[in-house]
Amino acid sequence: MAPSPADAPKVDIILVFRTSAHPASKYPSKHEARENAASAEAEYARLLATLQGAGLRATGKRGQKNGQVLVFVWAPTVKLAKMVQRERYTDFLRGLPSTELVTNDTSVVTDPALLAPADRLRLVYEFVTSTRHDGGLGVVPGSKEWTRVESVFALHDHKFNDLWMRSWTRRQIGFGIGKVELDKIKDQFGEAVALYFAFLSTYTLSLGYIAGLGVVFYVLRMPYSVIYSSLLVLWSVTFVEFWRIRERSLAVRWGTRGSFRVERRRAQYGNSSGGNDNKFPWWKRDARILASLPVIFLFAAALATLLTAIFLFEAFVTQLYTGPGQTIISFSPTLLFVALVPQLLGVYHSYAVKLTDWENHAHQSTYEASLTLKTFALSAVVAYLGLALSAFVYVPFSEQLMGSVSRTLFATSAAVGAHATRAADFITATGVAGTTGKSAEFNVWARSAKTDPSRLQNQMFAYTVTNQAVGTFTEVGLPFVTRKIDEWRASRKAKANLGTGASGASSGSSVASSSTPKKNGKRVVFEDEESGEKEEREFLASVRHEVALPDYTLFGDYSEMVTQFGYVALWSTIWPLAPVMAFLNNWLELRSDAFKITTHCRRPIPFRTETIGPWVDTLSFIAWLSALTNSALVYLFRPTSFPSSTAGGTAINTSDHPLNASCPAPTSTTEPFSLTSTTTFSSSYNYSSLVLPALLLALGASHAHLLARLLVRHVLERAVWRGSRAAAQEEEAERAVKAWYLRSLGVEDAEGRLGEVGREIVESEGGAEGESANADLGNSDPEDATGFWTRDEGLDEIRKEIKDA
Repeated sequence: MAPSPADAPKVDIILVFRTSAHPASKYPSKHEARENAASAEAEYARLLATLQGAGLRATGKRGQKNGQVLVFVWAPTVKLAKMVQRERYTDFLRGLPSTELVTNDTSVVTDPALLAPADRLRLVYEFVTSTRHDGGLGVVPGSKEWTRVESVFALHDHKFNDLWMRSWTRRQIGFGIGKVELDKIKDQFGEAVALYFAFLSTYTLSLGYIAGLGVVFYVLRMPYSVIYSSLLVLWSVTFVEFWRIRERSLAVRWGTRGSFRVERRRAQYGNSSGGNDNKFPWWKRDARILASLPVIFLFAAALATLLTAIFLFEAFVTQLYTGPGQTIISFSPTLLFVALVPQLLGVYHSYAVKLTDWENHAHQSTYEASLTLKTFALSAVVAYLGLALSAFVYVPFSEQLMGSVSRTLFATSAAVGAHATRAADFITATGVAGTTGKSAEFNVWARSAKTDPSRLQNQMFAYTVTNQAVGTFTEVGLPFVTRKIDEWRASRKAKANLGTGASGASSGSSVASSSTPKKNGKRVVFEDEESGEKEEREFLASVRHEVALPDYTLFGDYSEMVTQFGYVALWSTIWPLAPVMAFLNNWLELRSDAFKITTHCRRPIPFRTETIGPWVDTLSFIAWLSALTNSALVYLFRPTSFPSSTAGGTAINTSDHPLNASCPAPTSTTEPFSLTSTTTFSSSYNYSSLVLPALLLALGASHAHLLARLLVRHVLERAVWRGSRAAAQEEEAERAVKAWYLRSLGVEDAEGRLGEVGREIVESEGGAEGESANADLGNSDPEDATGFWTRDEGLDEIRKEIKDA
């Protein structure tokens, strides 16, 4: 068990230092080993000298693995006070409004213990990792100067984590998070993590409205309703615009409004001239961003092609093939997806990182924004392309699609089970086997080949229920399993080393960790670890356990929630219960994400931010796209009526629908697979008559979305933001900073108050100047030779009127 804060040493951050290099051979020679040891010793000594020379306390301890050293760093009170003062003045000079500075509150400067834990960690971390140009030490993991520094992390506050999880699982059982709770998260993990939980809470609460509508329309059996789709689009627009105001209000509350002005430069950022100005031309960066677009489009096209091929193969297996092994072959599309899609995404991600590095972003926020957009773009293709193909290709054009598959796969093969005759009849009747470019008689088998009517609903259930359940297990349960497996392997390896005496040969580099083997139920302690008190050994064991944890990144959590928002906004017209499933899932997501941060990941490094970054624009784009998809879904699948049974048809099944306008039903009913109709079939006419109205409808929906967004933004700005406490606080903060600065210069403000400098001038010179002014009051003014300013006739006129009355 981790020691209590009172017993544990004071530690701000920990640097993971690697003593071993990455040699070309697994077993380096003695000469290579000596060179590596000398290089590691020199860099380690330079690291300690840099940290200690800057006024920090630093010491090294053995790490979790061989060849790993943990450098503990702590900032004394005097050094931390200088960091606080430096940050305040930097914020003021760069235009970041701060009410702490104008109130002359020096308690935090004189007693840094009053700092929030997140602020303390952020100050120390920025001081150590910022470039020397920004006043830091420049110790950045992976940089050219520090090749052996692997990572920097902070230790968890286990007492806070336990209280947090107990509060959220026992007392706070609702769907939202209050401002007080958000403030606690901000004080512990920083503004970025607090903003994520604020976003998740706001999004979950907003889901309650559309979930209620979904239940109503589902109970009333009104699928693809125009009313529900219109309200769904309006809800998505309202949520995005409301969140813009919500994050602005939180930024004002936490004092991070405009924090981008004080963001430190990335250590990997380099200028083009090599000078000290450290500037990179904006047009070069934009040119590189444009140059990376073809690569992104190439991978997107490859991914879309792969997914479409898997989709067609899956449609063939489930609709046409009934031959040997049909049950086993039906799983092959899933196996292909699992085997190929992650590999392609992994290759693309490596190229996305290289392209983003090449763009040479000056700040970490812009770097992460660029990488986020690149990564999420292809993730969205994987998430939504299957539904798009089913809704806009498979269902409307299933007959033509199945005909193309039959023509391709069955022209030279007859082993298709019961559908072999139908496929051969289709190929012969339509002339695709020999004659091309001719109109053919309508094929009854193709028209009679019905698609799965519940395919779209089944897909929505899989995406909004099954996938979310699997994702929750992956986040919460799977790390436990993998960690236990790793500990078991490490335990077996350590036991083998103890049995063969290998531990004695390497006792100088052996490390006891949380996974150290146990003998007779007791933890084995190595001889070289006997030094130190019991509390210190337990503390180091806890630290080594946290070293093995992965870093926490917000990208995965934001990506999951934004993808879910896309399912609800874009496709819940198909299945109105999708918002209900998302609403219930997010109640668990609030707690599972908190559990993941406190248990399965390292403590997040705090940093100031005022927005969730590129995810706002992504949400806005999805809200716009929802207007297009919902209008298209209603146009294609709207019911001709709302029957009480499930036998009701949709618009695409009626004879007056553009898709079926030129294809009347066959006249014969006794031979369903014979060609009795003489009506010609022109697929090009069907495509144009279906697509053209859909495009016009999408264009109108796009313009309607723009108007709705302007109206919603106008109403919310006046109803929620203007006149709110946050808006008044923002204005007052800026005004107070300017007034405090002017008073410090001795300039009198509007209320007649003088600053410190002004009061000193009045006290030192006021007496002499007052006597001189009184003495000269009766003398003539050289600038008023005519006496215009000394003759006042107002009182005479008033007295005259009184006398006349």
